Amino acid sequence: MLELLHIENIAVIEQADIELEPGLTVMSGETGAGKSIVIDSVGAILGRRVSRELIRSGAQKGFVSAVFSALSPGLNRLLAELDLTGEEPDTLYIQRQINADGKSACRVNMKPVTAAVLKTLAPYLIDIHGQNDGQKLLDEQYHIDYLDGFAQNEALLAEYQPRYQSLLQLRRQITALETGEQERLQRVDMLSFHKEEIEQAALKPGEDETLAQQKAFFDHAGKIAAALEEARLALAGDEDADDAAGACSLLDRAAEALGAIGEISDAYEGIAERAQELRYLAADLRDSVAGGCGNLEFSAAERDQTEQRLDEIYRLKQKYGGTIEEILAYHAKITEELDGLQNADTRRDALREQYRVELADAKKIAARLTEARVEAAGRLEQAIVRELGELDMEKVRVRIAVRTGTKLTQQGFDTVAFEISVNPGEPEKPLSKVASGGELSRIMLALKNVLMAGEEVGMLIFDEIDTGVSGHAAQQIARKLCAIAGQKQTLCVTHLPQIAAMGDYHLRISKSVRGERSYTDVSPMDEARRIDEIARLLSGETITDASRGNAAELLHEAKRYKTDRETGFIDERRKERAP
Repeated sequence: MLELLHIENIAVIEQADIELEPGLTVMSGETGAGKSIVIDSVGAILGRRVSRELIRSGAQKGFVSAVFSALSPGLNRLLAELDLTGEEPDTLYIQRQINADGKSACRVNMKPVTAAVLKTLAPYLIDIHGQNDGQKLLDEQYHIDYLDGFAQNEALLAEYQPRYQSLLQLRRQITALETGEQERLQRVDMLSFHKEEIEQAALKPGEDETLAQQKAFFDHAGKIAAALEEARLALAGDEDADDAAGACSLLDRAAEALGAIGEISDAYEGIAERAQELRYLAADLRDSVAGGCGNLEFSAAERDQTEQRLDEIYRLKQKYGGTIEEILAYHAKITEELDGLQNADTRRDALREQYRVELADAKKIAARLTEARVEAAGRLEQAIVRELGELDMEKVRVRIAVRTGTKLTQQGFDTVAFEISVNPGEPEKPLSKVASGGELSRIMLALKNVLMAGEEVGMLIFDEIDTGVSGHAAQQIARKLCAIAGQKQTLCVTHLPQIAAMGDYHLRISKSVRGERSYTDVSPMDEARRIDEIARLLSGETITDASRGNAAELLHEAKRYKTDRETGFIDERRKERAP
């Protein structure tokens, strides 16, 4: 159950602490006072989507926190699986901060989590019945979901729906192979040409860089030859010229002269050794230059071959990739695609066989879903009729029509429609054609009560379940809410005095303007204030002694009803009225 809800800088609520107790808590207030803001704050705790517009004007962030106790076994197991168990046993703390940039930060028992984790916990915490749920009840596409929830078909649906999605994917693949034959053949021709052209080129990684170096060598061969010859003459000298000794000859002479004095005096030994070292280095350089001069010879055909190869690689780069590596990667890619395209017939036959096997499997599961729905429909009909009988609709008849087709859908073979007859002698018709606003509210309440009976959710919130209801029907809804609150903690936002009087606790939402700013306050009410609030619901702005008297009488009757219920007196009277 929810013990405490703390709200800070959410819309018109600057700060509010709402303490909640077991049983039925009612919440009332003028339209626009901020009741929906409280519901939105609870939604934030449950991981629902929030936006920056929810933050109070002028604030940098909004904040909501909640404390839950008396946790269900399923919730405790889930918290343990998610490693979110808190230090306090059987207590859960949830916090959510909404920032100005639209992002939010969530914590469970002081540990950071995502909003998706809050959504995972939500089914064990609070179920909110909003004002739009009645409209969903009129839309038959949701009826199958209500029935599946009652039949507890979650496991069967989890088994069936992935198979159905696989069938859709297989059908798309088969259709593409069947309808794109001409495009496939054209694609095969184009890719085959590309593949053959690349293979004939026999490219090697890095080949273009080697060829570019060779071409540069060919382009500058004359300059290279002249430089090498000049260096050779400088090192070795010119035999045809007088006094044209090269550097090597001069170093030989210097080394010999210094070597001679090095033998005479140790002071010159180091210089002699350095001269000898330079002599050897110069000789080695001379031999390398001479070798380079000898390797400069090449043929014009060799040069043409290099340029042609570079031109071929450049052309392939323009078509298939900026580098040889990219061209080879493209070749690998189209080879794989060609294998698939050229084996299309074989693949199509294999897909058809796979589709046939998976279709048979999916149909078996869909048939099991149909059986479960048909069996559950009868039980759900009886449960809804029984609930509606307690809501002043004793003559109502309900039929849950499970219509089974031959074509599979996301839900199996079936469509489901809730049909109802509210008047004796009239046939059952779709809800959208026969149910008034007040009847729809009661049907939704009955359905919600039936579906929630076996759920582990700790709290129910009804946001204006009383739409379109008045008089005796309102009294019956109030009593039904009292019965529900005897099983699960319940919060009801209401405008009806009958429901407000039935509450075990009463919160008033009020809005005021202070310093040109709007503020919403959430206040618990004592007996006297409850009488005034219920009187306001009865008579509007002008509260009279008569309306206060009526309000006091409603509270008295509600207390007597709850006392009779606790003592079993009401159950005895029901037995007496039973045929």
